[in-house]
Amino acid sequence: MAAAADIFAYKEALIILGTAGVVIPLFSRMRINPILGFLIVGAFIGPNVLGELAKQFPWLSIFIIGEQEEIAQLAELGVVFLLFIIGIELSFERVLSLRRLVLGFGAVQVIASAIVIGYVVHLIGLSMTEALIVGLALSLSSTAIVIQLLSEQKRLGTQTGRASFAILLFQDLAVVPILLLIPALGTSGTERVFGGILMALLQAAVTVLLIVIIGRLGLRPLLRLVASTRSADLFMAASLLIIVGAAILSTLGGLSMALGAFVAGLLLAETEYRREVEAIIDPFKGILLGTYFLLVGMGMNLKLLLSHPTAIIGFAVALILLKAAIIVGAGSLFQLPRAALIRTGLLLGPGGEFVFVIMGASVAAGAVSFSTSQNVTLIVSITMVVIPLMSTLGDWLTSKLSVKATLPAEALAEPRENGVRAIVVGYGRVGTLVASMLEEHDMSYIGIENNPDVVTRARRQGKPVYYGDATRPELLRRSGIGKATAIVVTMDSPAKVDQVVRIARAERADLKIIARARDEDHAMELYGAGATEAVPETTEASLQLGEAVLVDLGVPMGLAIAAVHERRDSLRRLLGRPDRRREVGLARDRLKRLTKEKS
Repeated sequence: MAAAADIFAYKEALIILGTAGVVIPLFSRMRINPILGFLIVGAFIGPNVLGELAKQFPWLSIFIIGEQEEIAQLAELGVVFLLFIIGIELSFERVLSLRRLVLGFGAVQVIASAIVIGYVVHLIGLSMTEALIVGLALSLSSTAIVIQLLSEQKRLGTQTGRASFAILLFQDLAVVPILLLIPALGTSGTERVFGGILMALLQAAVTVLLIVIIGRLGLRPLLRLVASTRSADLFMAASLLIIVGAAILSTLGGLSMALGAFVAGLLLAETEYRREVEAIIDPFKGILLGTYFLLVGMGMNLKLLLSHPTAIIGFAVALILLKAAIIVGAGSLFQLPRAALIRTGLLLGPGGEFVFVIMGASVAAGAVSFSTSQNVTLIVSITMVVIPLMSTLGDWLTSKLSVKATLPAEALAEPRENGVRAIVVGYGRVGTLVASMLEEHDMSYIGIENNPDVVTRARRQGKPVYYGDATRPELLRRSGIGKATAIVVTMDSPAKVDQVVRIARAERADLKIIARARDEDHAMELYGAGATEAVPETTEASLQLGEAVLVDLGVPMGLAIAAVHERRDSLRRLLGRPDRRREVGLARDRLKRLTKEKS
């Protein structure tokens, strides 16, 4: 019996690990977002699905996490580690550069959302006290899910990412006064509550300052000392100590654990150990954050949903649309691009994890009834489940809507030739590098890009980049293709590259067309479409690797470079002839074999 009890003591851990190691990979094969997968599994293993079935089939209880409190602390650590990683990826300078959005855009969003939502729910029938608390709670969004999504999509540095992060940061700061305000609104209201709020805010500011001082003075010496032992285990322990220590110190000052970890991450970003710490912590973050999403899914009261599906889903949709509209309207005051505001609005329209904390505190203080709390938390849980879908919807909407309003006036100007020698189609990382090389040699060019955020950023830097779709012949004509010497096609979509090459060749038979190819087969297709030069990414990477290996093994630099140039010219000749596909494959195999032998 004792042995059996010991085994079941690990049940929650096995369920979490099984979900992360088996169920989520299966969901990924079905193209289901991992976040959505954890939420679905959480709802399934919670008390409302398997919990009900276990009453008739007791053996199912081994797959159920019965008490959510058992994993709540692990789940909270997931959010803590996520904010720590985000802090490492940022810096104090970047956060300070967002202060206008944090204190302006974030404040307007929270206050306006709280007022509008509170007024609406008061009209529905809630008391003024309940309406105020519900409005404040629903004005908040999910830091954990939104930041995780933006991080996975590499969008934290985009205008959508910066706007979302600014709002979420202000919301996290606003949680402290909201929680302190609740006792004054309940039946056990305390006197001088507003004085208490001011004291708590002062205490929070002192806490952040203390974390910053300790971090600046102690982080680098501590990590240098631990690194000198050359022990990966000790370095991991020190990294965990920094995160958990900052989080606990933050709670002592009345702030959330996640905010303290975020500040620690900002401090660590300034040290030479940031990448090592980030690599160590990232796996912990993944599994713990998955636990958090499981917990959110388990909290969904599916019985209530099934009894009032139309009303609950209707309120959830209304909440998302209402907050999204407020964010789009508030963002226009700060002259943010409309496309970025639409994406931000749909991402932040759903509720967030702090709603559960606020509702629990409100019920305990007698400020909100238990039934109201249940309704609110269910609506929020549903909205959190659809956040990944909101991200997809935002991308689809912005691709369908006109994006002209997202661009500054100078970017909307029609491209003018003015003696342009080259046209660079695609201004991503490859196009930017090509353009910088043209600038170094005083070669005039025009850049064409269909991402409005990229165009806006480039125009503010004084670059001659214009928004447009290069697959339209008219745009290429206005960009000077009739007199240009060359066109460089750098887009990462093979189908788009093919289309632009064919259109450009149809416009000019003598135009030099240099195109970016995905691989050798794609390069051969581009030569057939009329490209003068097609540069396969895989081939160039292999050639550079081969050159590095030859030099490192003692071959003189000149001979190594000559060998690479000879091999490149040979491959180009082969790629230019579609009937030589077999020779291309053999040459590619010889290159790989040479690289492997030399290494």
